[in-house]
Amino acid sequence: MRRFVLKAAFALAVLPAFHHAAAAQGTLRIGMTASDIPLTTGQTDNGGEGQRFMGYTVYDALINWDLSSATKPSDLTPGLALSWALDPADPTKTKWLFKLRPDVKFHDGSAFTAESVVWNLDKLLKNDSPQFDQRQSAQGRSRIPAVASYRAVDLLTLEITTKSPDATLPYQMAWILMSSQANWEKLGKSWEAVAKTPSGTGPWKLTGFVPRERAELVPNADYWDKARVPKLDKLILIPLPEANARVAALRSGQVDWIEAPAPDAAKSLTSAGFKIVTNAYPHNWTWHLSRAEGSPWNDIRVRKAANLAVDREGMKELLAGMMIPAEGFYPPGHQWFGKPSFKLEYKPDEARKLLKEAGYTPEKPVVTKVLISPSGSGQMQPLPMNEVIQQNLAEVGIKVEFEVVEWNQLINIWRAGAKDASARGGTAMNYTYFIQDPFTGFIRHLQCNLAPPAGTNWGLYCDPEMDKLFDQVRTTFDPKEQTAILQKIHEKYVNEALFLMVTHDVNPRAMSAKVKGFVQAQNWFQDFSPITMDK
Repeated sequence: MRRFVLKAAFALAVLPAFHHAAAAQGTLRIGMTASDIPLTTGQTDNGGEGQRFMGYTVYDALINWDLSSATKPSDLTPGLALSWALDPADPTKTKWLFKLRPDVKFHDGSAFTAESVVWNLDKLLKNDSPQFDQRQSAQGRSRIPAVASYRAVDLLTLEITTKSPDATLPYQMAWILMSSQANWEKLGKSWEAVAKTPSGTGPWKLTGFVPRERAELVPNADYWDKARVPKLDKLILIPLPEANARVAALRSGQVDWIEAPAPDAAKSLTSAGFKIVTNAYPHNWTWHLSRAEGSPWNDIRVRKAANLAVDREGMKELLAGMMIPAEGFYPPGHQWFGKPSFKLEYKPDEARKLLKEAGYTPEKPVVTKVLISPSGSGQMQPLPMNEVIQQNLAEVGIKVEFEVVEWNQLINIWRAGAKDASARGGTAMNYTYFIQDPFTGFIRHLQCNLAPPAGTNWGLYCDPEMDKLFDQVRTTFDPKEQTAILQKIHEKYVNEALFLMVTHDVNPRAMSAKVKGFVQAQNWFQDFSPITMDK
């Protein structure tokens, strides 16, 4: 896998492209792991990192995340909706009423209303609507599978009807960001034009960007939440997909902050006065296994063997301690962890025994092609990490071939499904998951009817027993009762080794000592509003 790592000379060669981003008082320059500026029109691409930097900055959802604390897990908080609840007059428990925030303006000065929400949902869900945008739909449609219909009841009341009772709807709506209809119309009803001059309701305004090079954002002084009006003069985003290039940019003073620093640089960075900030957050690093016909992962013995073959403590050493070894799909201590009986331990002899029982030998190993990316949102250090797994699995009799594709391309393959030609015969993919809520954490990966193109059950897994548990989550509105069901689901995830579960990220960031006021929330997303820069 070392052949995939860029040479330092090449990494340094990319820096002059953004050297002109001179340091200025109140300007924060961030080196992202993405290889391009995330989609700017509303529903971002580039995974969760895109939503972090170009989603919750320029835009708001009806429901946002509380990102104010580093010491407690994040929960949902009112965004453009002041409140949301089931309609008490509806016995079917499928109608939700959202009371919207009054006097909110888009960046272009137009008013946000319930009709604005209808227009934004149409751009994702109604292929025949004038504003339908395939690129945004590809990002947002799969996030809200519960939605059956919606309408504006009055200026500030929105009704959403779900296909069946679904207690996870608020989490789904937290992904859907609101862009301005008036701005789209003013710019000739062209999403291409909107990309250059977008208009949301968020705390930041995009003032310009150059694809694959940089994006510049400035504060929205009229933001509806005065406590979150940004304190910086400017925020600059720079795509730097290679870890060594990010470190070099930070050391040279060309950026002030980098996502996912190279682990072997952590000690020298702190010795040089840079800060390494980490925190536990709901995110895992897995291989998503294909369950299509002919996949070796259909055999539970093979799945368990792979999980027993991974030296997670060795991986932790590789990452300079910046990980939490997986004991399940969720981290140990999580409220949904439950009491699984299968232990994710390093037991290569037990792995070999299971493979032998399954009919595999050193002369006849398990053979699998795994789709991976060289970098990307939350992918940590995918090339060296996958190299470790490749070696671990080879030692017990699982031969791994990698197909390396760019992160956004991997996302497209994930949405297309394991049987699609784009998967190139892969029987697994290294995909990291946001596991902050029941739907995005559990349901979307494995529900039978969410196989592509209906959803993101990439591996085409289908188990009626699991579907029954998912249905119970949706129809259980009492939090304690729902937690008990989610524990059963997690136990099934682990006991049946439904994924290759490797580690949980601690979201490391390296930054200049000049960066002040940042609170690293226990969340995939972060709030850049409180940050200031020392002179």
